[in-house]
Amino acid sequence: MVEKRNPIPVAEAVKKVLDHAFPLGTETVELEESYGRILAEPIVASSDVPPFNRSPYDGYAIRSMDSSGASGDNRIGFTVIDHIGAGEVSAKKLGAGEAIRIMTGAQLPEGADAVVMFEQTVESTGSITIRKPFEALENVSLQGEDLRQGEMVIDSGSLINPGTIALLATFGYPQVSVAKQPIVGILSTGTELLEVGDALVPGKIRNSNGPMIVAQLRRMGFRCKMYGMSIDRLDESYEVVKKAAEETDCLITTGGVSVGDFDFLPAIYERLGAEVLFNKVAMRPGSVTTVAVANGRYLFGLSGNPSACFTGFELFVRPALLNMMGARKLYLPHTTAVLGEDFTKANPFTRFIRATYDGETATPAGFNKSNAVSSIARGNALIVLPGGTRGFQAGDAVDVLLLGMEEGSGKWKL
Repeated sequence: MVEKRNPIPVAEAVKKVLDHAFPLGTETVELEESYGRILAEPIVASSDVPPFNRSPYDGYAIRSMDSSGASGDNRIGFTVIDHIGAGEVSAKKLGAGEAIRIMTGAQLPEGADAVVMFEQTVESTGSITIRKPFEALENVSLQGEDLRQGEMVIDSGSLINPGTIALLATFGYPQVSVAKQPIVGILSTGTELLEVGDALVPGKIRNSNGPMIVAQLRRMGFRCKMYGMSIDRLDESYEVVKKAAEETDCLITTGGVSVGDFDFLPAIYERLGAEVLFNKVAMRPGSVTTVAVANGRYLFGLSGNPSACFTGFELFVRPALLNMMGARKLYLPHTTAVLGEDFTKANPFTRFIRATYDGETATPAGFNKSNAVSSIARGNALIVLPGGTRGFQAGDAVDVLLLGMEEGSGKWKL
């Protein structure tokens, strides 16, 4: 008897997945290894930034009061009494009519409250003249103008990007507390599958889903455990899935979730005593996407069709893994765009179309059936067309999910 499946909305499916996330704890890594990880504790400024008043330019430090009345017809002169390189501090205090040559980033000398850039001066041996007055603190980078000591700069749960690395280095973090990453396993199912290096034979296809998911995980900074390919026999498949589920925090299987004679994953979930969160989603492609939880571990049953598999990973697996690490931004970043060409197919379910997005226009990336591979390779976005619509015309405004971005969105929009 064929199992009856009731599709649930995509947003409801995402929520069900996220509600079952469990924290993985923390670990400490070296600063240079922390890029792409999730902060486990907030970054608090341990000092003012900048830590002192400094010059943002190469030039001369002066007392602004001494420049009063300067003009093209009344150049005012200064005696140069010292030179400060970056990282140096002058021991001299400026007096009336004195200037100190200063390099970018150097600390302002005592008595100085303005900086004259080189190109604003006429230089002579041991002296300069200027032709305009300077206000107090003109061309000065003030202590604490960027950050104040004790200020929370980056909250926990944030992705560590290159700017975060700069902040951590600024505040003296040689090691960083980050969320542990989940252990992820990948298992491709189907007697029709060949290894990548095998020659094609009638009735067979090469396994593209496994390598694709490895790459999707690697794009997130994750490593994974490969469990090869499982044949379509229930007992053998059950043993492989059982072993993999025990060794990972999240097992991703591809194929075997439909209702065909050799789609065994529903029966395997039952044997494992897993709680099935859903087994059909109101979406195209990937409506047969199934997610279960067994002993606190995720079991993601993605479609065997490449485009459906790819979309299922981005919509469900990606936010689940991020949520397990306490990340604050779980979802694909989104925007709106102009549709680049007609898409006349009716959409009984929400449809996700592989697309190319150029910052203004989103255009379907070629062949877009669920078994397509070429459009995945060409696309950098997903056009989202809501269910219950009868097609769209070029020029219509559409929602777009962006792929491959360093950081996602904190809000689910669709």
